[in-house]
Amino acid sequence: MAKAFGFVDYGGAEVQEFLDRPVLAPGPGQLAITVRAAGVNPVDWKIRRGHLGRERELPVVMGQEASGVVQQVGPGVTAFTPGDEVFGLVAAGGFAEQTLLRAELSALKPEAVDFDRAAVIGVSVATADDALRQLALGAGRTLLILGIAGGVGSAAAQLARRQGLDVLGTASDANRPFVESLGATQVRYGDGVAERIAAAAPDGVDAILDLVGGDALRAVAAVRTDRTELVSTADPATAAELGGKPVDRSTTSETLAALAALVAAGDLDPHITGRHPLARAAEAVAAVESGHVRGKVVIEVA
Repeated sequence: MAKAFGFVDYGGAEVQEFLDRPVLAPGPGQLAITVRAAGVNPVDWKIRRGHLGRERELPVVMGQEASGVVQQVGPGVTAFTPGDEVFGLVAAGGFAEQTLLRAELSALKPEAVDFDRAAVIGVSVATADDALRQLALGAGRTLLILGIAGGVGSAAAQLARRQGLDVLGTASDANRPFVESLGATQVRYGDGVAERIAAAAPDGVDAILDLVGGDALRAVAAVRTDRTELVSTADPATAAELGGKPVDRSTTSETLAALAALVAAGDLDPHITGRHPLARAAEAVAAVESGHVRGKVVIEVA
């Protein structure tokens, strides 16, 4: 049996608990790994609360991305072998001592990248990369990121600056130094945010990447009259209402490897600001659920 952390019903933190599950054997296209680290993302608590449907068979092991060491490969897998250090998107929950990765959405971990940083590439960093590929902005154009201080936002800011974009991002004043360290301009969210954006970008913004949704998205929508260049990870329904669209996930093993190479070279920093052992997984989830995390939170598995 392997220790895991998940939920036994849909709801708040009270439905979370530690679980014992059998060691999993990989199916076709899967890798069985000993988990070394797992990234924590807003989608984890949104799934637990039932915001993304309630069809999953309970109990559910939480966690969408992980890194670790390959134990066994499933039928049809030829790019990985036992003993490889890997990272990617999970097929069976990442907050665990052992899990399965999807081979087509996994890559070899560069030696220069530790397991913690590798673990957070699959969701946060790759989502940022997908969003920028979808927007396909040219150098010199201006991108507005709502919620720039989080995991996806901070990665998107760095990738956008590498592409020659000017970047503005909504964040609290406390996060101004962090946002500026990303090469971006911080704009305080809250009442009057649209006017502050207009002042910071007098020539206008060319695209919006929304990582917050709801009223925060509605409050800034007017800064961009052509909403076809508005994409959202947080609230596709509101984005569609305003003329935008969801972020299309287009990640592959090759793009994950390329992003990991940027991390290895020091050209991209996932900015891990919270590390928790598996025994304190509930604290890691609570930190992300609070909505006030800067960068990324990781669960480390001994």
